[in-house]
Amino acid sequence: MKTEVTAELKLLFIINPGSGNGEIDYSEIISTYFEQHPNSFEIYKLSSGCTIDQLKRTIKQSNASRVIAVGGDGTLKLVAECLLETDVPIGIIPAGSANGMAKELGIPIDTQQALNVAVNGTPKKIHAVLVNGELCIHLADIGFNAYIVKKFDDLPERGMLGYAKAAWKALWNHSKMDVEIKIKNNIIRSQAAMVVIANATMYGTGVKINPEGELDDDLFEVILVKEYSVMEILKIRFTNLPFNPKNIQSFQTNNLNIKTKRKAHFQVDGEYIGKVHTLKAHLIPNAINIIV
Repeated sequence: MKTEVTAELKLLFIINPGSGNGEIDYSEIISTYFEQHPNSFEIYKLSSGCTIDQLKRTIKQSNASRVIAVGGDGTLKLVAECLLETDVPIGIIPAGSANGMAKELGIPIDTQQALNVAVNGTPKKIHAVLVNGELCIHLADIGFNAYIVKKFDDLPERGMLGYAKAAWKALWNHSKMDVEIKIKNNIIRSQAAMVVIANATMYGTGVKINPEGELDDDLFEVILVKEYSVMEILKIRFTNLPFNPKNIQSFQTNNLNIKTKRKAHFQVDGEYIGKVHTLKAHLIPNAINIIV
């Protein structure tokens, strides 16, 4: 159901110029769009040195009724950190390499259609997960996929070719981890290729790593991937094929502790954070107000 908006609506667009391939002028598209719409708008372009405090001040000074993240999952994460546990609705204009959260919510990739959702869509409260102090709206993980993210960040190529090269390099250089996962009073010890803390259901490629995920329930999922092969890795990034159930276990919780014998690669919402020995995660209910 869509909500009709009035002329009093003011939108603040937070544009990340570093997202995507840089071939689209989002400022021009947004300005042209509002020539045909009565609502007021403001555009703010993120600079490389922009801090969260600076962005918070910008959002507050704009007095915007809706704040729209124009970028990938990292841009959305930054905007959400500024508006955490507030009622200000957050919209998405997908402009990143993967746009996982936009796909999760059914936000169109087409910019004009995404603008229509940002202006006319309905705000919906969803939960998030705090992982080692990092806000996770989409997916966080340790192990193989985080290593792919690191390798991908180091490559000049974007898109699927970049992912393929990163996955190939990671396949030959990454080894399994010894992990201890504590969920309430249960302790699971295992070797693992990766462990996923899943707020959403799928990676940006569309593959569902977490079919049971719900963005507005009281739980998040922990996906233990015990084994990986070339085929399983390709499934994670490039297909919708099901995983081998012998290789994957799934748990639900609102609180979690993970320990690894050796430091493991760690990423949140597509951003590589570094290597960690431990992970602590807990649910933040009704964390953000997202426009769908």
